[in-house]
Amino acid sequence: MRKLIVCNIISLDGYYEGPGKDVMALPFDEAFDEYNAERLRAADTLLLGRRSFEGFKSYWPPVADDPDARPVEREISRLNNAIDKVVVSDTLTPEHTAPWHDTRIVKSADAHEQIAKLKSGPGKEILVLGSHTLWNDLLVGGLVDELHLMIGPALLGGGTPVFEGRSRVALRLLGSRTLEKSELVLARYGPRD
Repeated sequence: MRKLIVCNIISLDGYYEGPGKDVMALPFDEAFDEYNAERLRAADTLLLGRRSFEGFKSYWPPVADDPDARPVEREISRLNNAIDKVVVSDTLTPEHTAPWHDTRIVKSADAHEQIAKLKSGPGKEILVLGSHTLWNDLLVGGLVDELHLMIGPALLGGGTPVFEGRSRVALRLLGSRTLEKSELVLARYGPRD
């Protein structure tokens, strides 16, 4: 059984993005990129919601060849370009996936069933980056195996809360540590058996 791993950065006061959906309000640093590269290396499928997919595909593809980008950013770009992608969307069409033509689109109504099938097949980890609405739904649906939250030293005072609070989900702490050369604290959670 493949693991579905959610990996996101959040603010200390529990926001996924700042006011006005400003994700750049979060306290990113090089350790954030290093950890995302580590997770991408361990995965062979990237699972995204439409908004995150569109943001990623508009930013990451050319970074691989950008001589001004940091080495870890070029690696993330190469990994994102190579990995299989699955997008949960009711509006995205194949002609709008360029340059990532290796993208499979799953309708929202079929997402739980299709992701459960994906998890039961062969392969490495399935990684979710960004995609807050999608992973909250999958967490409530019992499809998330691990939740990796990088908690940063910022109080945003508003924005999009990390958890939507629709249902109670019991989690257990799998481990925590401060990321190397960073003030980000990585807290890893899994479902409580």
